[in-house]
Amino acid sequence: MRMLTDSEEVGVVSTPAFGIATLAPLARLMLKIADACAALLLAGNICVVCFTVICRYIFHEQFAWADEVARALMIALAFFGGATALAHGNTVGIEFFRERLSRRMLATADAFVAIVAVIVSAAIAYHGYELALDTSGQTTATGLPQNIFDIPMVLAGIFMTVFALDLLSRKSFRALISAAVPMAAICLLWLALEAYVPEVTPGPMAMMAVAFTLALVLGVPIGYVLGFAALVFMTCSGSMSLEAFAQQSAGGINNFVLLAVPFFMLTGFVMDANGMSVRLVNLLQHLIGGVRGGLNVVMVLSMVIFSGVSGSKLADVAAVGAVLVPAARRNKQSPADAVALLAASAVMAETIPPCVNLIILGYVANVSIGGLFVAGVLPAAFMALSLIVFVVLRAPRRRPDDAVAVVEKKASPADRLQLWASAGATFGMIAIIFVGFRMGFATATEISAFAVVYAIVVGGLAFREFTVKSFMNLFVDGAARAGMVLFIIGMSQAVAFVLTIEQIPHHLGQMMIELSSSVGTWVFLLVSILVLIVMGAMLEGAAALIIFGPLLMPIGVQLGFDPLQYGLLLIVGMGVGYFAPPLGLGLYTSCAIGEVSIEAATKPALKYLGVMFVCLLVLAYVPEISLMLPRYFGY
Repeated sequence: MRMLTDSEEVGVVSTPAFGIATLAPLARLMLKIADACAALLLAGNICVVCFTVICRYIFHEQFAWADEVARALMIALAFFGGATALAHGNTVGIEFFRERLSRRMLATADAFVAIVAVIVSAAIAYHGYELALDTSGQTTATGLPQNIFDIPMVLAGIFMTVFALDLLSRKSFRALISAAVPMAAICLLWLALEAYVPEVTPGPMAMMAVAFTLALVLGVPIGYVLGFAALVFMTCSGSMSLEAFAQQSAGGINNFVLLAVPFFMLTGFVMDANGMSVRLVNLLQHLIGGVRGGLNVVMVLSMVIFSGVSGSKLADVAAVGAVLVPAARRNKQSPADAVALLAASAVMAETIPPCVNLIILGYVANVSIGGLFVAGVLPAAFMALSLIVFVVLRAPRRRPDDAVAVVEKKASPADRLQLWASAGATFGMIAIIFVGFRMGFATATEISAFAVVYAIVVGGLAFREFTVKSFMNLFVDGAARAGMVLFIIGMSQAVAFVLTIEQIPHHLGQMMIELSSSVGTWVFLLVSILVLIVMGAMLEGAAALIIFGPLLMPIGVQLGFDPLQYGLLLIVGMGVGYFAPPLGLGLYTSCAIGEVSIEAATKPALKYLGVMFVCLLVLAYVPEISLMLPRYFGY
């Protein structure tokens, strides 16, 4: 994850470029407003969704406008959340190449990042304004103004532009010149070629590829990489209105299904904050902490349970790692090994519903989300069992100094009852998610909204660990994190629009089909898995799926692979890369939670991830593991 330094964060005063005053005072004020707006949008959407379900089942009332209001609020959340993520520095980008730059080159790269952020933010605000003007007077199917989907994007784009300008204003004059002059030179050269020798001028797709690669390598946050690449293509094409950029960006997240993403992510944050996570892990320690390899088995099972509740792997890693990595230290086990197992367990948990990546892939690749949920159960069980067998076989036969086991064996009946009672709140959450979804009480999105309410109300009343400040911060942090993911999805839709116009998916499909015809479909399967592993290591997991899922899925289906099985392979492959050393962002997160260096965690991580890679190959070439349950349930 790309994190700005203290001197780069919005509103932090530093030496300004050109000797002018920075926008810090204005940016600080606007950041407080943006944080509040994002949090209120998230809370408001939960209220709208829950209100709709309650009215449908209790009062037998249907409100057609509720779906449109919820989608409008989500679009606003995506752009306001994206703005606050930029301001707080909670963005995702590649750091591998930046870490190898000299200090002067790094300053130039930072200036380039700020320039790109200004360009994309200003384009969102300006072309969103054009779109809002064009849709003025139009109404939706239920009679609401059509521009309720556009005006929030304009307002958020203005906030985003101010934050980006504030970052830009605090770069040194030399760094800005070093970044701006080459960009201007490339633009002028292209214009000159287009005017005088158009036959040798690089096409829009070539310029887009250059912009995408350069921005990605220099550490521009992935959402802005995608937006910048789409803008470059549309500008160079000459025949395409840039209003389409705003239209596609908003349209990419104008879907009710995607609301499950922020809701499940917020659920994970709430569970971690109110103590539900800790209490469930304590119960698992009591039940199996004393068996051979017990602490490691508890870690795997904890990830299984939490992935089926919170939907967010980062929330899962934080919840489980914060409890069990310190327990490993007390138990005189290697904390680096515990962190490595935590990372591998998170890979396994990628296919456990309601994992956010299952929802994202189902949406961007047009695959049944319910089908993916069902298809992911047996592969997750297979990978979890493989990890458990591996850790048990590697564990010593007996550990008389096992602190966890000793404590739990001495627990009194009252203590045990307290453990079960404390974990009962979490079991209620599991029941809401799985029973509600299976019985058809509500959609996955609606269930995720009730999961948030349950975690807040029941967890808050049962454990009373909330304060007013921590409660408000939950929504601010949840909105920023979820908004960043939704912002990436929106920007990816603009790129997908461009790729579709250029028929890139069609050409790529033809190439892969010809390759498979000559050497076999197994090559395509292996290549696509390796692509997702590499891209999963370089990008945030969701970003890799958003970019490559829509490209690879149609090809896989055309070659005869079931979309549910192939989709799970993409997700697991992305997960292996996301937690793989030395680039995997997820491994860095796990190490930060466990307070372990990446160097110490690398060797044990390779062992556990090796088990996951073998499992991935088995899932690839034994499709029945993924398809047995979907066929039984009619998917």
